[in-house]
Parts: sequence; C-alpha cells; structure tokens
Amino acid sequence: MAEMPSSVGAAAGAEGHPLLRRWAAGDGPQALRASIVLLAAEGLNSAAIARRLGVSRQTVTTWRQRYAAEGPDGLLDRSRSGRPKEVDEGEIVIGVLTCAPDDRTSRLLARRLGCSHTVVAQTRRRWNLTGSQLAVPSIPMTPAIETSDLWPVGVHLDAECTVLVLAGRPASPVPPARGVVDAYALCAVSTAMTDAVATAVETPAAVLDALAQDPDGVVHFLEAVRRTHPQSELHAVVLRARSSLLDPFGGDPRRPSIIESCARLEITVHQPPPRISEVSFACAVFGLDAARHPESSTRVLLDLAAALSVYAAGQARRRARWIREPLPALPIPTTWPTAASIGPAPRPAPVVPAGTASAAASPAAQRTAGPTSSTEVRGGANQIDLGSFNECVVIETVRVAGQITRGELAELTRLTQQSVSRITRSLIQRGFLVEERRRHSAVGKPSSPVRLRDGAAHALGIHIDPNVLTAVLVDLSGRIVARRSEPITADPRPGAVVTQIAAMGERVLEQAGRGRWEQGFLGIGVATPGPVDTVSGTVLDAPLMSVLRDVPLRTLLERRFACPIVIEKDCSAAAVGERWIGRGIRACDFVYLYLGTGVGAGLFLNGDLYRGLTANAGEFGQLCAVTLGRIDAAGRPELLPECNPASYHLVDHSLRQGGRGPKNLTVQQAAKAIGKGVLSVIDLLDVGLVVVGGPFFTEDVAHIYLTEIEHATNAYPTARRLRQVRVERSVNSSEAVAVGAASTIFHAAFTPRLRRPR
Repeated sequence: MAEMPSSVGAAAGAEGHPLLRRWAAGDGPQALRASIVLLAAEGLNSAAIARRLGVSRQTVTTWRQRYAAEGPDGLLDRSRSGRPKEVDEGEIVIGVLTCAPDDRTSRLLARRLGCSHTVVAQTRRRWNLTGSQLAVPSIPMTPAIETSDLWPVGVHLDAECTVLVLAGRPASPVPPARGVVDAYALCAVSTAMTDAVATAVETPAAVLDALAQDPDGVVHFLEAVRRTHPQSELHAVVLRARSSLLDPFGGDPRRPSIIESCARLEITVHQPPPRISEVSFACAVFGLDAARHPESSTRVLLDLAAALSVYAAGQARRRARWIREPLPALPIPTTWPTAASIGPAPRPAPVVPAGTASAAASPAAQRTAGPTSSTEVRGGANQIDLGSFNECVVIETVRVAGQITRGELAELTRLTQQSVSRITRSLIQRGFLVEERRRHSAVGKPSSPVRLRDGAAHALGIHIDPNVLTAVLVDLSGRIVARRSEPITADPRPGAVVTQIAAMGERVLEQAGRGRWEQGFLGIGVATPGPVDTVSGTVLDAPLMSVLRDVPLRTLLERRFACPIVIEKDCSAAAVGERWIGRGIRACDFVYLYLGTGVGAGLFLNGDLYRGLTANAGEFGQLCAVTLGRIDAAGRPELLPECNPASYHLVDHSLRQGGRGPKNLTVQQAAKAIGKGVLSVIDLLDVGLVVVGGPFFTEDVAHIYLTEIEHATNAYPTARRLRQVRVERSVNSSEAVAVGAASTIFHAAFTPRLRRPR
C-alpha cells in the first residue's frame, strides 16, 4: 500500500492552531487525534507518526483524513445509533429535578433520556435522589463530603479554569420539590455556560499570556467568596483547570496554586465525578439548590446566566465571576395552605340548565338545592358550603392531573384520606369520576386511579366575530363533540343576527344528538368583542359590529334556549379556554394575548379569570398606545393600527429599504409595538407566562410575534433579574374563543372559589 502524502490531514496553519495545541496538551482521545494532526503538520508521514504515538497506521490515516475534510470538528466524536455507551450523570440529575414527582421513576427517565434504566437507578442512588420527594442530596465528589445542605455561592470561569464554590450547612427539613425548579431559568444557565466555556476554549493566545501573568485571577475570587461567607464551610469544585494551577510545587512561585490558596482560606478542594461534564455538573448543583431552598429564587439562576452571557459575548475580556450574597441565618420555614384550612366560602350561583333533566348535576347545583342556598354568607360558611368547596378542589386537581390516585389527591389537596375517599366515592356515584384499573405497587395494596368522565358534562360555546360565527359543543375534557361555522349575515337588522346565532346553536346541538349531551348539559357561553355589560348581557360598542350596538343579546337568546347563558368578552373567554384545555401546563398565572379583529388581553391571576369591576378588563390597545406615547389632539390614546392585525402584513424589508415597498405596517413593526404593551402588563402584574393566540396569530407570523414579545418582556422589565418570562403559543385550535366560551360554563361550575363574585 502506497504511503499517504504528508500533506493530507495537515491543513495550512494546523501547527499554530491554539485549539489543537490545547487538546494535545490534555488527556483523552482528542489529545491523541490533535497530536496526529500536529505531527503531520511538521512533515512526518503516517508510519513515523504511528511509531511515535504507538497507534496503528490506519488510525493515523483516519484522523488525518477527517481533519482534512472537516477541520477541528472532524476530530470530535460523531453521534452513533443506539444508546450511548456513557450517560452524563448531570443530565440524569437535571431530568429528576425538572419532571413532576409522578414521572421520576427510573424507567420513565431512562425512556426520556434514551439510556438504560439501570444507569439511571445507579446515578440516583449515588446522588441520593431515589424517592419521588427529594431528600438531602449527596453529590459524589472526590474527596467525598459529609451529608449536608450545599448552597452554590460562587462561580469563576476563564480560559484557565472553571471553579464552583459550595457552602455546606446543616441539613434542614425538606420542602416540597413540586414545581420549585424553574426549568426555563435552568436552561438559560446551561446555554450561557455552554457559550462561556466555548469562548474560554477559543481564547486568543494574547489573552492566555495575560492571564498567565495575572497572579490574582482565581485567588482574588476565592478571597472574595470567603469574605462574603466568613462563617460557612466552603468547598471548591475544580471543574476545569490548567495543571500548573493545581500543582503546589511545579508552578510559578509568584502565582499561588488553587490548592495553596484554598488551604490558606480554609476551603476544601474537590474534583467532580468522572462521568459528568463541566456544564451539566454546574446545572445539576444549581438545580438541586433551587429544589431544596425556597430562598434560591429564579433570580439566582438568572443572575448567573447574565454574568456568563456577558463573558460569552466578549464584553468581559478575561473572566466571568458570580458571587452570591450572604445566605440567610436560619432556614425560612415554608407553610403550605390546605384546602380545608383556607376556610369555607360560598360558591357562585350554579350553572344548571333550566327545563333540562340533569342526572349528573354539578356539585354546586346539588349544594344549592336547600333553603340555605340563597343566603349570602360574609364571615364564614356552613358545612354544606365547605363540602362543595372541597368537592371542587378535588375535581380541579383531577382535571389538571388527568389521572390520579386517592393518595396523591390527599397529598396535593392537603385533605385527609377520609375526606378524599368520601368525596371521590360521591363523585363516582354521581358520574363525574371514573375509576381506572388498579395500579400495582411493591408496597401496600394496589391503588385505583380516578379521572374525570368526559361525558359527565357538556356546554355550548358561540363566538361572534365581525365576519364569522362559530359554535362548538364541548365535553368536560375540552374535546369538541360538534362544530359549525358560517359567515355572519349581511342583514343590518339586529334581530336577523340574533336569529342566525340561535339557529346555528340549535343545529350544533342537533348535530351532536340528544343522547350525547342532554343529561349533562350545563349551559351556553357566548363570546363577543367588548365592551360588554355582563350583568344584563348587553353588547355595547363592539368594534366593526354596529349591528349589535346596545343589543340585549342574552335576553334575546334566553327566548330560544331554556338554560343558563353567559356573555363574555372574546379575549377573556379565550383565556378561560386556554386554562381549561391546557390543564397542567396552564395551571399558573398567565396573560393571554388575543390577536383578533383587535388585540385584547385575558388575565388569569391567582387561579381565576380576572374580569375587573365591569368584566371588561384587558383593553390592551389603549395600554399599548399610552406606553408608546401615541396620544391624539384631544388627549385620548390613539386607536393604533399596530393593534389591528388586518392593517399590516408580511413585507420584504429589502424592498422597503429601497423605497419600493408598500407603505403599510410590517408584522415586525406591529410586533415591536405590541411587545412594548406586553412589557407594561408584565411590569404591572408580575407574571411569568404570556400566551399568544387568536385567529390572526397564524403560522407565517407566529415566530415574529413570539420573538419580539419575548425580547421585550425579558430585556426591559424592572424586575427582570427575578424571573424569566415565557412566551408560548396557545394550545387551543382555531376555534379557541368558541371553546373558551363553552369553558366559561365549566369554569363557573367547577373552579373552587373563596368568595362569591359581586
């Protein structure tokens, strides 16, 4: 076989490539591969390189060819099919921390991570994360550390080393880990640290020389951490470092090593476990901190991510540093309110169809059957009120979970096992819950999960839009049983429009068939552009719908339907639908940004829809105008074209810059203006989730809106260090508002409330 030419695999400049030199100076497979390329660059042939490095000629040829074809990236390991030989332990730990307690089994985690469940189980035992509830973790470092609470208090990262400092404290009682870890903030740390490490590895030689001559880099950092935490037992985990920084004898005498500095400052030096990367170890430690300590808010993660991002962006030339403020003197006790301890409260008026025989009446309906149902209670509640409230707590918990055992219900609701058994037995008998097959367990008797019976209740939702009418029949799970949509009539008489609305609703009910909905039919929800007088059910000044101006819509519809009818603003109805259909992923406060004929906002605050004094909260357009300073001559906020999606469209920006494009607004301009309005909402309400939906939130413009709104809500708010605002698409379909209108009926009947709405 002919000898390979020496030029193959020895790209020009390889002998001076700083990345290859650093790889060759280290250990592992990449050191061998970089050495092969560097020796080839010196003119050695494959046989000479194989003899010098003690490898086969085929190995030398392979890596020279890979470098010639792909550069330094060709020397990295390529992904292979099947399960990986080694799994990063940090990814397993992060997977445990960021999933729900019910999903923390080793098999489920292994399936999600694509590895063996045996490896997952071994890792969990090594980190002491074996139960569904997190115990005091045991981080497997060298040398080992005694079991204690560990708080990350400092991070130093530059081209020479990465050091993570932990403070050890006596173990405190374990708070519930459910929902504590902010997965988005943890992802921000992972992304920022990955970029920072890449920046450090690619540091120019001039900066490396400057760092080598700086005797106070990591030493000053360790001294600053000790000054900030003088009473704590500190542990320095060296995630990456030059050998000279760890050698107490062979380094520069003018520059003390990390080991010498830590000994002087009474800081114990540790090495991370072998099967873990620099980034994932740090993320795992910060994730454990967030899961264990209520004091470790999202701000801690976001502050670290910000410090690392500044370094990765090149704004901090030499190093990234983050030092935590002094820890609290004593653990702050966390109390968790229980459904029973909150106290009983009267429920709103029941939503039960008039003139319809309902065998599966709602808990609220059954409670109000006696003479006490009409009594307004202000200072307390009787036992019937308490039972109804707890029933709704159980129904809401089952709805969010999807399927849940009685033991898990008792844990989540903080009700007693006896109360949960009594309530679930009653709801099963009345047809609201269904008992699934028994779930076997290694300890104790098998448990029987329960879930909502989808067909236990139905509601009709009608959405009135200036151009189209939509009606849907929805069951208790949010599934659409029947639907119909048609253009709104051109007849300018209000009676013609109301007749069309009623006729379409009747056709949808007929389409579904009486046997599927009659027994559990709760009512009709109607969503219309605001403002709306919800007390009388009158549409006031709906934009682009002068035909319905001052029309008593509910009164007219009640002449056709013998059941309760609720009139709601379209954006508020869409928010309710998002909450009801979204289940667990929407079980938090959020702002629903509705892009329809105009732009409105639905507000879900403190577990309930916020309607305001007149049920007309969410007039987003005026707020957006005030935020942008767009005031007309009379002093009134302008009607912004940015808040009317019909007034703008996608435009080629290159054409606009050349003066040849259309003059109307681009989606980018509108999204920027709307983002400034959302910024004001976030600053005012302090929520962490914005959901965007509506008929004008189409696929071709979705990424523009999401990008601009996410940038505005995370870059500019006053409290941006405390939260990472998520901006997400609606989980609902194109019939979002109609489904939301029907969901308002379910929401009124089954959502636990402490006070009767006035």
